[in-house]
Amino acid sequence: MADRRQVLRIGAVAAAAPALVTAAAPAEAHGPRTTSEVFGHRGASGYRPEHTLASYELAARMGADYLEPDLVSTRDHVLVCRHEPEIGGTTDVASHPEFASRRKTVLLDGVSVTGWFTEDFTLAELKTLRAVERLPAVRQRNTLYNGLFEVPTFQEMLDLRAKLSRELGRDLGVIPETKHPTYFRGLGLELEPALLRTLERNGLNRRGAKVWIQSFEAANLRALRPQAKVNLVFLTSASGSPFHDPRTYADYLTPAGLKELSRYVDGIGPDKNQVIPRNPDNTLGAPTTLVRDAHAAGLKVIPYTFRAENQFLPKDYQSGTDPNAYGRALDEQITYLNTGIDGLFTDQSDIGVLARKLRR
Repeated sequence: MADRRQVLRIGAVAAAAPALVTAAAPAEAHGPRTTSEVFGHRGASGYRPEHTLASYELAARMGADYLEPDLVSTRDHVLVCRHEPEIGGTTDVASHPEFASRRKTVLLDGVSVTGWFTEDFTLAELKTLRAVERLPAVRQRNTLYNGLFEVPTFQEMLDLRAKLSRELGRDLGVIPETKHPTYFRGLGLELEPALLRTLERNGLNRRGAKVWIQSFEAANLRALRPQAKVNLVFLTSASGSPFHDPRTYADYLTPAGLKELSRYVDGIGPDKNQVIPRNPDNTLGAPTTLVRDAHAAGLKVIPYTFRAENQFLPKDYQSGTDPNAYGRALDEQITYLNTGIDGLFTDQSDIGVLARKLRR
């Protein structure tokens, strides 16, 4: 029987089941053909618990060009890879009685959230926890890996990136996102200085490095621009505004707004429905002018998030009635690639890589 170390290794690198989708002929292109890149969304989160070294490694081995770590801070100001500061849904913290008293309610960017938060844990304490699947009802197979993987630091993720770049013979990119930067700034745990220090220490804050820094807030990207020598990308939602920002995301994505953004960012990461919206019946509609407008302003376009399960797909790309079964995800991604996008965030990197190949 394999020992625990062998189990962890197998969990990290074992190939996931192939995506069972039906490929259609590429649709007529709505935009110029680009060399689109595949961004491993939280690693290969369709196959492993998100933001674990196992998830990042699998995405790289599946052919992802970039790995995405979302960054939050511990109490001792160490950057760790979690989608949110609240970790009740992504770790086994609830099963640790020694941390029961740390459960609390906070106002996170104006929203009341109850749970356990990274800023209340030292790195040493956080390392006693183990990752669990965030969507167990959707990705039941991923629960096989519950309890096996630690919460990685950003530095550990970069160490893995360097190791895999050498092994795979290609320069793996990294696209960290600063999560809730205003929230952490209010706690005295600013994300940006720690992020830049880490990139500097690893020789990655330089022109030409395969690094993008993301944020849903425009203010911290503007502040980062004079210090960050890497690319910056402004993430947008299909509705609402950045936190503490009077401007809506829709306003930022007008031709005038995109031109202004181009003064301090290099790309946008829109909700994919801002590239091709859904019709009232949940089928896929016609492309907007966003890709063309962004390219006219000199900005790259990398929409999120592409997932294979029916419940995340337009109605006309679903297969069968099981919301958790795979639909025609390959066809959906080919359709989006035909708009001229510069890349896509996907939970299943292998599907993104194949879609890119077939689209050509």
